Amino acid sequence: MKSSQPPAASSLRRVAVSSMLGTAIEYYDFLIYASLAALVFGKVFFPNSDPAVATIASFGTFAAGYVARPIGGILFGHFGDRLGRKSMLVLTMTLMGVSSFLIGLLPGYAAIGVAAPVLLVVLRIVQGIALGGEWGGATLMVAEHADPQRRGFWNGLMQMGSPIGSLLATLVVTMVTWLPEDAMLSWGWRVPYLLSALLLAAGLYIRMQVAESPVFEKAAPQRRRLPFVEVLRRPVSFLLATAVGIGPFALTALLSTYMISYATTIGYDTSTVMTGVLFVSCTALVAIPLFSALSDRTGRRAVVLGGAVGIVAFAWPMYAMVDSGSVALLYAAMVLGQVLQSAMYAPLGALLSELFGTSVRYTGVSMGYQLAALVGGGFTPLLASVLLATQVRSTPLMLLAAGCGAVTIAALACIRETRGLDLSTLEGERS
Repeated sequence: MKSSQPPAASSLRRVAVSSMLGTAIEYYDFLIYASLAALVFGKVFFPNSDPAVATIASFGTFAAGYVARPIGGILFGHFGDRLGRKSMLVLTMTLMGVSSFLIGLLPGYAAIGVAAPVLLVVLRIVQGIALGGEWGGATLMVAEHADPQRRGFWNGLMQMGSPIGSLLATLVVTMVTWLPEDAMLSWGWRVPYLLSALLLAAGLYIRMQVAESPVFEKAAPQRRRLPFVEVLRRPVSFLLATAVGIGPFALTALLSTYMISYATTIGYDTSTVMTGVLFVSCTALVAIPLFSALSDRTGRRAVVLGGAVGIVAFAWPMYAMVDSGSVALLYAAMVLGQVLQSAMYAPLGALLSELFGTSVRYTGVSMGYQLAALVGGGFTPLLASVLLATQVRSTPLMLLAAGCGAVTIAALACIRETRGLDLSTLEGERS
């Protein structure tokens, strides 16, 4: 029996689901590491260190994955702009899943000594390189298939992979934290990594069935030999793409990655904080598609600006609520913070896609997004750990949240509205 859906709609839906799964794997892999870096890795891979030093070292390896992401963005962006989006996405997903699975098999410091943290860093770098090429390609596959008037909506479906991955990671890590400490340190922390193989299998199965981007195929005669060089020759779009993404990434790091470490330090139970992270994921699952669709109506800038102004205003009240010791206020702070993060993050895929021409779009989007991830998401937990190493207080965290929101506001002041642009007509870079 034939499908009742038009072929174009069926194909676009398949592309969106494929990209959503890739994004889910990305966030699942990175958030299980972020959670376990705060809870376990200091003891498993850096057992001879002072607890504060071990936490900093754990988040240092977390940051190593982010450092590798711009490299992946350049590498896969180059071949994605030269050879095609689809083939690079199959490769990035495979590398992501395999490196995560191998982390789950990695012996600890007690078994192989210093080789354990070294191998952990190597696998994190491989994982980061793969992730560096994943988001940009997944975004473009959706953006370049979609109707320009509904590009935000379809990219929003792809962006839902982030809360789905976060939700899965939180559920699995929460269940692991219920284990006795000895069991968690010996084998329990490995379970989330080994389960990532299931996501990989599902993602690859769907991704192999999607068609290449029609916008890319149409632009074949205009392909650049060195897209990376072309982006750097006129860097305005690249720099603005980086700056606008710093706010949402920093807030993600503060609400999920570092909130686990900070809140447990000031007296909350680990399971309580993990439940809060679960609420954050559920909030994003609803807020992201709503803000994405809203950006098709009101524009990308208006939605992102609302979230950025919101976090600048809400930074102090948010941490005052966390510091109160009230579980209800902790949850309220995390949920409200996530609403603001979603407003900044949801239109990002469509916005960045509309800043670059087709022949450099994969490279430009990936470089901007991944450098924003490095600055806003990779270094924020590390910087927060250093700032709070001698005295635990929330003032530095408030300033980090508000400051990164201000960077996003400044970038938006330099970006004109991009909603509804025909991607096939863009060439080179928009300045």
